[in-house]
Formats: sequence, structure tokens, C-alpha cells
Amino acid sequence: MNHPRLPRPFHSIRPLSLGLAILPFALTPLAAYAQQAEEGQIARVEITGSSIKRIQSETATPLTVFRAEEFIKQGLTTAQEVLDRIPSNQTSFGAANAVGGNASGLPTGGQATADLRGLGGDKTLVLLNGRRLATHPYDGASVDLNLIPVAALERVEVLRDGASAIYGTDAIGGVINFITKRSVDRATIALEATFPEETGGRERRANLTAGGGDLERDRWAVLGVLDWHKQDVLTSQQRPFSATGVIPSRGLNITSGTTFPGNYFDPVTEAQGNPGNATGCNPPLSVPHPTNGTCRQDYTRQIDNTPEQEHVTAYGKASMKVAADHTASVELLYSVNNVNARTAPPPQTGLVLPITSPYYPGNSGGVPAQAGLSGEPLSVNWRPTEAGQRQIRSKGSGTRLTGALEGLVAGWDYQGGLSFAVSRSEEEFTGGYVTDATFAAGVLNGILNPFGLQNEAGRAYLASTALRGRVQDASNRQTSFDLKASRELFDMAGGKFAVAFGTELRHEKADFNVNRDIAGQASSSGLSGSLSKDGSRTVQAVFGELSAPFLKNVEASLAARYDHYSDAGSTWNPKASLRFQPSQAFVLRGSASTGFRAPTLFEKNAPLSRNDTSNTYDDPILCPGGVPQPGANPLRDCDLQQFKLEGGNSDLKPEKSRTYSIGAVIEPIPALTLTVDYWDIRLRDKIGALPEQTIFGDFAKYRDRFLRFPDGSPNAILDLNENLGKVKTDGVDVSLTARTPNQSWGALSFTLDGTWVHSYEYQNERDGEFVQNVGRYADNFVVFRWRHNAALTWRGGPWSATIAHNFKTRYDDQNLVEPQYFNRVSSYGLVNLSGTYTGFRNISLTAGIKNVLDKEPPFSNQGTLFQKGYDPRYTDAIGRALYLRGSYTF
Repeated sequence: MNHPRLPRPFHSIRPLSLGLAILPFALTPLAAYAQQAEEGQIARVEITGSSIKRIQSETATPLTVFRAEEFIKQGLTTAQEVLDRIPSNQTSFGAANAVGGNASGLPTGGQATADLRGLGGDKTLVLLNGRRLATHPYDGASVDLNLIPVAALERVEVLRDGASAIYGTDAIGGVINFITKRSVDRATIALEATFPEETGGRERRANLTAGGGDLERDRWAVLGVLDWHKQDVLTSQQRPFSATGVIPSRGLNITSGTTFPGNYFDPVTEAQGNPGNATGCNPPLSVPHPTNGTCRQDYTRQIDNTPEQEHVTAYGKASMKVAADHTASVELLYSVNNVNARTAPPPQTGLVLPITSPYYPGNSGGVPAQAGLSGEPLSVNWRPTEAGQRQIRSKGSGTRLTGALEGLVAGWDYQGGLSFAVSRSEEEFTGGYVTDATFAAGVLNGILNPFGLQNEAGRAYLASTALRGRVQDASNRQTSFDLKASRELFDMAGGKFAVAFGTELRHEKADFNVNRDIAGQASSSGLSGSLSKDGSRTVQAVFGELSAPFLKNVEASLAARYDHYSDAGSTWNPKASLRFQPSQAFVLRGSASTGFRAPTLFEKNAPLSRNDTSNTYDDPILCPGGVPQPGANPLRDCDLQQFKLEGGNSDLKPEKSRTYSIGAVIEPIPALTLTVDYWDIRLRDKIGALPEQTIFGDFAKYRDRFLRFPDGSPNAILDLNENLGKVKTDGVDVSLTARTPNQSWGALSFTLDGTWVHSYEYQNERDGEFVQNVGRYADNFVVFRWRHNAALTWRGGPWSATIAHNFKTRYDDQNLVEPQYFNRVSSYGLVNLSGTYTGFRNISLTAGIKNVLDKEPPFSNQGTLFQKGYDPRYTDAIGRALYLRGSYTF
């Protein structure tokens, strides 16, 4: 990672121009006051977070640059892996989260997201070459990192500061700008593979990069990249730390009461049990309950840690000089990601088994007689393992087409563009799901045996209940126009005063389509009661920025942006920053800004869905404290995943924020640079659903949220999107870069990037109590006290080698267990080692070891995600792996 070196001397650093869009009518009156840029000035480019064309060291806000050659050498193969090495990125959601769906219970399409400051992926703005991508259709609040053309990247710029005054919505936590190569004049073929020491999770990648032309020489340039990446499945059984949800020594017993063989309940005698309990149920997939005679399903054994995934990306850009000072370009991105995720066989609850069935206990079907049965129909919960694991194929895709024009008019630098972007996802049942009504009829009519393996007739009937086909699809479309221009106007004591103006017009449209013919037949889809919905809106914005170098060592910048949303109202957000350099070795910088995030179309318009809760709960009326009351069905009401009714809310208001930062850059000698930045973010009206733990944890307060059917049986908790309370977080970013001069043995460089979080508090509702999240798992996630990524690199001739260390501190676990089993998740660090040789003509070879020490994920008792025994959001389940890469340029 690169960090700013202080300019020497400062008076050679002058802001050139602001790359913010300017309204066309503003060009003429301001041009009269403008002066031509001085010849011989240092070349500058537009830096993320400011529209001033400048070098990185001039910025008044903290910026980290991660170059492609660095993450290639570390064996980082996806955008998600790259961002996991950014310490301010608290949580990394990726393919593992596709198993079991996202927070709303819907499939994710394998979506990978970034989460600066732990505020959520919806408050981190992701750009490609400075422009927006369409957000993922199932949450509509964050970009799927799988869309990023990793093979085409030159660098990643991470702005660790609020930037709504520059970019508008979503930039509360910061901005991540993926920047592609400008051009290449030759072709390069690269092959790479990752071979885990243990089975599962192998990766392969191949890409071709080609281009030609030179804008200055030939007046044209083209670049094209084609990339293919595949990762094999890693099942829970291929790693011991994830093999089971039952670990008595740690108090972990996350199981399901819907199992094979099936559990029964007699509503007349209130007897419950399982005919297989006496013989041990069906180990190891199901185990006996210690007290009530039923069985519990260890469903963790039948899920994937990381699903099978195949990703193809095509990226192309063509540029042409249409006049001496004007360049036109066209950019096209297309990406498709196929994910095959598997979970445990489909749970079937509330089945009716009459005494006429041969499989009623004690009848001719061979099921042992059970004591205490009335002879009346039994209620049965059964997980038909013979149907196989539930399998969903998710196909996520994204397209962006951009046409742009930039150049110089009457002394004004301008950039304008028109782009169309769309993100799509669709889900298809490919195995394991069954048609609920047909399946229930098979039990009622005595064809299916809920307590044992099926006979030939039962197998044929079970096969006939199979449910296949597309269950849902969604798309997010975005059409946008932007225009920005800037210019230096007059001299000040420290340089040129510069000003810029701009405008942006964006139209967004979202469609959520539920295939009722499929979804309506499977309650385990979470969409059985959902209806298709859509939404659209128009966004209009004007913005401006100025830079005023009052003295040679003092520069102030002001920016402001006004946004109007056709469905969420208007907002105005300013930002002020100051940069003070009292000496060549020291810079003091600071900023203050407001920010906002408009509710997404999905958050406002998402279809209602009735999904399982993440954890198991007792119904507070029918089974308080785990004790069944008269009329309760313990197979439905006790220690079971309940249902929650989720969906959009048209009354949502935008989130608002205030961000403050102050920092210093110290460079006592050219070979040593230290940066320290303190940041403070205050957010209000946070958008989200109230955590399920909060609702079940205080029935008296949330009684009205417990929806019931007319007979008093539980329906679901009402948990729609809403504006919750506030979030307050602050901390310190630290960066250190040290370099040695070139010697006969080569040269060394050391980089350290770290983030220390002082406090992270949030309210689950307005004026409610604040919950501290630093160093502890609160509700749904954890905020780490300290994270760092350190790398030591040696370069000598054609050789180079890097050893990198990625580290996270320990934290208090979710701990939904008995107090004696409370767990503190241990700290976690990964060491990667790699070496590169470029001594052969046109050939580059890299070999390395990922996770050199074969560090296993530490134990976690979290129950939020489908994977158990560890937390896939913060750890690497693969283990030690050999990484190989070779490229040939011709």
C-alpha cells in the first residue's frame, strides 16, 4: 500500500484544477476571471475524495492506495480478498454468505461487499474509474464486488473519510475507487492457481489482457481484458472446526427440531417423541434430545462453508482524440457470477400422520409402538434426507456501458459522461426442495414414512414431489449523466485559487420478480407469500468545490452538494477541509462534513417475505422459558427457528451523518513516513430491521410485533425495515512506510496499515439504550478493536519477495449459551509469503504460500450464519495453500 510522501518543497505544490462537474452556463461568466495554467507544473491526476487534480500527498483527507502488483504478489485473487487487507474495512461478506441467504433471508447471488468503519456495506460507496456501478438488486444498498474486473486493475484508492459533499449518497463510511489500467501496448496471458493443503476450495484463474495504440502518438488507444475464475466447493465436513453444530465441551448445541427420523407430537395426550430416539436417532446427522425423547438435527453437517463459484468478466475501453484538446472514450464492463450453494434437506413441519397410515407407530409399516399415543392424528416434523440437500443456483451479473468526453474549453478542464448500468440476480432451485402440499399429502395418505427410509413406492412418490425451476429474479438499473469542469482563477499567496461546479442526473429502476408457481409451493424458500414488486426514482444533483491556498503552507477547501430524490426528498451536504504544513517534514490535516444515505428502492419496496429466524427461540406465550404451556405444540413452539415477516417500508427517511477527522503526516527522512488520523462519525436514523434477538428478548415491550393466526398459534414476528436510532463511532488509523536505499543485496520496504476503534455504539431504536459493539459480538456482528495489515518486501534485480501479516484482535462471542460456556474468540492472524522472478524475457513467475502457519479459524458460538463453529465473515476457512502464478507478455 502506498501512503503520501510530503512534497519538497511545498511551494512547488499548487492546486491545478477541480474535477467537479460544472454547469455549462457557468463556464462563460467565470472564464473572464481565469488564468492559464503555468507551464512546467507537476503532473496531477484526479484523486478519490476531491476533484482537485493533484498528487496524493496534497490531499487533506486520508487516502490509501493499493497497487495491483502488490495484491497479485500476495495471492489475493478477488476484490473481496483485496479489501479484507484494508484495516478500516471491518467486515468482509463474500461467497460464504450465499449459503443460507442474506440478512433478509433471500439468496445473495454470491454477493461480496465492503464495509468501511463497520457501518455496513450500504454506507461504503464503491466506484469504478470514478463512476457508480449499479447496486446489487437484493439489498440495493451496496455494489457486488464480484463485478470488479480484478485483472484490469491498476490500483485501488480507499478514501477513509465521509464524501457525500463530493459523491452524494452512500459515502458516509468512505469511498473505494477501483481504477483500471489506462492502456497497454502488448498482450499478456496470466494463469494462476491456489492449491489448499487439505481438500476443498481449490481455485483456478486465467486472463488475457491486450491493447494497442497511444493517445499522444496515434490519437487512439484500446484495452481489453477477459478473466475467468473458478473456486471449488468447500464443505463443512472438509474442515474439523466446522464439522458440527454440537460441541458439548463448548456449550454449542445449535440444532433443529425438524429432523430425520421425524419427531411427533400427540395434541390429545401432549406426548412427544421420536421412534428412533431409543436407537440413537440417525447419527451423526441427528442426535437424541437429552430429556424429551425427540431427536435434533445437526444440520451444520450438510451445508457448504464456501459454495462452488465460477466467475467470468469482460472489460474493454477505447479512447480517441477527437481534437487536440478533446478525448472521447467508450467503456464496457460485463460480469457474470454463478454460485451453487447447498444447505440441509428441506424441513417439513406440521405434517399430519393419521392412524390409518401404515407408518403410524405400532402399525404394519414397522415403526415401533410408542407409549402415550391417543390414536388421533399426530403432528410430525420431518426433514427428508433422502430428498438430498437443498441446492440453489444463483446467477449474478452486471453490465455497465459508459461514453465519456473530456478536454479543455476556454481554459476549463471538463469531463462528461453518459452511462447505463444494470445489476441482475436470479435464483433457481436445482435440488432438494419439495412441493409442500404434495409432500404433506404423501404423509397423510400413508405413502411416505416420516420415521425411516422409504420403500420403492415411497421413493417414487418422494421423487415426484421434487420442486425445480427459477424461484425469483431481480434487477437494478441505473442511467446517469454527469458533467464537471474546473479551473484555476487567480493567484493567492500560496498558489492558485481554483473553483469547480457540476451536475448529475440519475434514474434508478428496480424490479423484484417472484415466481409464484415455484415459491408458493415451498415454505422453506421464504418467499411462499411474497409478491412481485418494483420501484423507480430520479435523482438530481448540483455540486461545487473550491480550493484556496491562503499561504504557502496553508490550504483550505470547501465543497457542497445538493441532491433531490423524487421519492425521498432533498438534502444538502457541505464539507470543509484544511491542510497545514509548517515544515517539510510535517503536515497537519483535518476535515468536517455531513453525509447522507437515501433509502434504496429495495429497502422501500422489497416484497414481504416470511423467513426463518437465524437463531432458535421459544414462543414467549406458548413456551416461555422452554416450558410448553397447555395447547402448545413443542415441535413448533419450543427451541425452534421461528418466522419473521420482513420487507420494505415506503415511509423510510434518509440516514444522516456528521464526520470529523484530524490527522498528521510525518516524514523525518525521505525513507520514513508515518500518518496518524483520528476520525469520528455520528449517524442518525439508521435504516435496518430490528435485530430478532432484541424482539424475542423483551416480549413485554414488543408484544405487538408477535403476529398470530386466529387459533393463537404463532405466525411470525413483524420485522420490516425502519429508521432505528443513532450510531456513534470513533478511532484512529495508523500507517507507516519505511524504505532502505538500494544496496548490492537489494532494497527493503515495510508498510503497516492499522485501525484502532475507540468506540462503536448504536441504538436499536430512537432514544433507546446504546449498545457497545467494539470487541464484542452485539446482535449480529463484531467491531474489532484493532486490525492491521503489514508487509515486508525485498527487491533485488529480477527477484522480489513479500511476507505479509493480516491481524484482528480477540472479541467476546455472541454467547447465546449458558454462562459457564461464555467464549472469547481469540485473536486471528494470517501470514502470507510469496516470491516473484522476472529474469526471463517477457515472463513473470510468482509462487507463494497463503496462510503459512496453517491458522485455523478460532472457535465461535455465533448462530447468525448457517456455518457453525467459526465465523466465516472474519476468517479464512481454506487453510494453508500453495499459490502459483505465471504471465507471458507478447
